[in-house]
Amino acid sequence: MADYIYSMETRLTPDQQRGVNLVQEIAQHAGLNLYLTGGTIRDLVTGFPIRDIDLSIQGNPLKLQKELEKTGISVQGVDEDLRTLHLLMPGNVRAELNMTRAETHDKPGKPPSIAPATINEDLRRRDFTVNAMALSLNPGSRGLLLDPFNGIADIEAKVLRILHSYAFLEEPVRLIRATRLSARFHWPLEERTQVRYDAAKENNYIEFIGKPAIGYELEQVAHEDDPLQIMRALDKEGWLKVLHPHWSLAKIDSGELGQFVKTRQVMNDLGYLPETGPIVMYFLTRRMTDKDISEIQRMIPRRDFLDKWKHLEHRAHDLAKKLTGKDAGTNSGSWKILTHASPEDMLFLSLTVRQHAVDAKLKNFFGKWRQLKEKLPFPEMAELRITPQLPEFQKILDEAFLLLLDGKLRSHTEIMHFLKPYEPPPPPPPPPVKRGRGKAAAPAAPGAVVSAPAKRGRKLAAETPAPIPAAPAMEVKATAAEKKPVQAAGKAEARKVSVAKPAKKAKPATKKAAPKKKPAVKNVPAKKAPAKKAAAKKGRKR
Repeated sequence: MADYIYSMETRLTPDQQRGVNLVQEIAQHAGLNLYLTGGTIRDLVTGFPIRDIDLSIQGNPLKLQKELEKTGISVQGVDEDLRTLHLLMPGNVRAELNMTRAETHDKPGKPPSIAPATINEDLRRRDFTVNAMALSLNPGSRGLLLDPFNGIADIEAKVLRILHSYAFLEEPVRLIRATRLSARFHWPLEERTQVRYDAAKENNYIEFIGKPAIGYELEQVAHEDDPLQIMRALDKEGWLKVLHPHWSLAKIDSGELGQFVKTRQVMNDLGYLPETGPIVMYFLTRRMTDKDISEIQRMIPRRDFLDKWKHLEHRAHDLAKKLTGKDAGTNSGSWKILTHASPEDMLFLSLTVRQHAVDAKLKNFFGKWRQLKEKLPFPEMAELRITPQLPEFQKILDEAFLLLLDGKLRSHTEIMHFLKPYEPPPPPPPPPVKRGRGKAAAPAAPGAVVSAPAKRGRKLAAETPAPIPAAPAMEVKATAAEKKPVQAAGKAEARKVSVAKPAKKAKPATKKAAPKKKPAVKNVPAKKAPAKKAAAKKGRKR
């Protein structure tokens, strides 16, 4: 369980993770169980890029529409029959929130009869085993993987397997989906699945396909990493004519699509993640008539996808006009304009621009100009204490970089001369250490010899250390003859130096009355009577 939690937290982008958390909080507040399902789990396990977020909830998601919009999630499409919401989360994250349901197909290709169901029943109605998995997002079972059809094993075997024999008959769009997934992953169809696929193709099940299913597949093709490869696979199987009768490889701008893949990779390496679906559809249908393009657009279910597709040329024209205007007269001005432009507009303009000056600025923006940042002397800036901890650090970097773009800072000396005024004042010296009174000596351990402090007005008679008494376990009884000289020496030493004796063990016998101390004999000064008498005699003589 913990492994899938870790995979989810590391494989999802920060924007995707935040979007999932928002929906999870809303579902938890409503008391509904939420699961991460379908292609999201498949890509999570395989390691392929996670493009869309598929969420399933045990309840009606249409009732949560207002709560979702309050958190900044935009609802781009609503399928009331299937009770599905097409969402656009903050950070341009595409997601789909559907109700866990059971389906009954009365006729091939027709919308099924649906009914609320558990998550296990919802997984049973899906197309392939690799898409029939779910990951719990609920507090009591967060990270629990549900895999009733052993999709993990098919991922390891790298095969596509349908769940039941009537999968292609009930939903003929699965024939197109099988071809698309097989071309993307380079996975073959499992043996029995291939037999069912050939039988469905021979019996022309594809004629029962509905327009909503085609629109969904069109959008998925547009989000493929290599759309040209997918279109060639679909054309080989005959499905390209199913998506639209007038569609063929000749109507596709193959050259621009190849350049699109290269430019997108350059932008991804620089940290830009443009929404590429509308741009891909523009080049896939570039040589089709306006009428055919309008028919394809009407089948797309997501409004945001359509809006971006329809306004690509207009937005690119506005960006090109800014890059040829007065504000773009300097390199720094062009840099500011492109920095605030959307990644989609920059990508599309770089593929369709016909003005040499605009094309040069776009190429410099992604290449030459960025290399000038390497001239900034970051080690010397650290010596000047111009570090990221400084509040104005980013502002200083931006100003220095813009001057480099315009050629106003050329040499290392000029750069250092520019940075010197921004050097912050040195930090104040540390306060002096206050010397307080010495700490009280720690109490002596039992048995240690400690010299007693001398009394006022007296000096120690001798500084020779007193003998250390032996441990009680090593004591040896002395004879009566040996005790007398030892006692005498001990008394003599006690007069010179006062020594703390080790505490004696208490005896269990009854206490005896302490002997009365004899009054101390005061030192009587010597008699001075003769001197006084002599003085008295002298006075008498006088």
